[in-house]
Amino acid sequence: MDSLITAAARALAAGDPLYALKHVALRDDAPALALRGIAMAQLGELDRAKMLLKNAARAFGSREAVARARCIVAEAEIALVSRDLTWPTRALDAARVTLETHGDSLNAAHARNLEVRRLLLIGRLDEAERMLAGLDPAPLPPASRAARALAVAGIAIRRLRTRAARAALAEAGQAAIEAKIPALIAEVESASLVFSAPAARLVARGDERPLLLDEVEALLASGTLVVDACRNVVRDEKTIVPLATRPVLFALLRALAEAWPADVSRSTLLARAFRARHADESHRARLRVEIGRLRAELRTLADVKATKRGFALVPRALEVVVLAPPVEEQHASVLAFLADGESWSSSALAIALCLSPRTVQRALEQLAAAGKVQSYGRGRARRWMTPPVPDFPTTLLLPGPLPSS
Repeated sequence: MDSLITAAARALAAGDPLYALKHVALRDDAPALALRGIAMAQLGELDRAKMLLKNAARAFGSREAVARARCIVAEAEIALVSRDLTWPTRALDAARVTLETHGDSLNAAHARNLEVRRLLLIGRLDEAERMLAGLDPAPLPPASRAARALAVAGIAIRRLRTRAARAALAEAGQAAIEAKIPALIAEVESASLVFSAPAARLVARGDERPLLLDEVEALLASGTLVVDACRNVVRDEKTIVPLATRPVLFALLRALAEAWPADVSRSTLLARAFRARHADESHRARLRVEIGRLRAELRTLADVKATKRGFALVPRALEVVVLAPPVEEQHASVLAFLADGESWSSSALAIALCLSPRTVQRALEQLAAAGKVQSYGRGRARRWMTPPVPDFPTTLLLPGPLPSS
């Protein structure tokens, strides 16, 4: 490797792409193409970066397997940053194995970090934790340690383990300072803002107030019966009953919980659950059926008693609260992803949300008509984005396993 390539590589490692380009901008050999691609990626020119890295991988060929694998890892990172979740993950896995086989442990660790970040993005937290367990941070350079700690913090935040998340973010911040990369320091600072922004609203006995993430964690461990409208579940300290696939039951339960300890009239329940303005006998019969189904779902947590004017919730716990998003509106889960300020394709959002592409496209079109999102590009290159929404939660609306007690 000649001195110009070495100098450019060191500049990129320090987060200085412009200095790196001064050394390799006019060269078209494989190492220079790869470094130019990484430099363009750091400057935000992702399409140009992808093309340069593909050309570099082709130029290296099968004889230079390690260099080619490094280009593939760089392509995977660009795909992750640009939210291209359809990028072939098998290629990244094969590249990681190649790097491990040839003793390039640092770049193999970077590839593993990318796999973890992708799994975290689509809510597969158990797989992400297992993959992180095989990554020893001790021999890693500061930038890689910071990336690993950010992934650990992301998992802890999604599982509502705030103490572990704060410790991981502190570790990431220290590693980012050691790395002396301003963009990495800014990423850690941005991730830390989740603790100071409202994560939910507490609705109880006719009053409501915002909750921070620490307060949400404490509430879920308090033994209170929580009707969680962020994840559509009802839970106490030990038991979780999911109702995400039973919207009518959850609507009835939420109405009962918001009114607790008072009862709710039949007309109000019909309006909340069935949107029935003029109830007839068929609506009342259906209400009785759904109340029976709700009793069966809640049998370990609460009962639903009939009153003269309607129904009332009778919990086993001493207190009942509703945990609601700070901002409730249609397509909130789509906005939760777009609130990170990154550009997303509709296909990537469909993968992350486990919805059909057409459902996501309709949601984006409605949000665009309301002026809440904007798009650029056409066809398969079309991307959607929005500036972060003030006080809008992302953590409790993102997919993933429910946080256990």
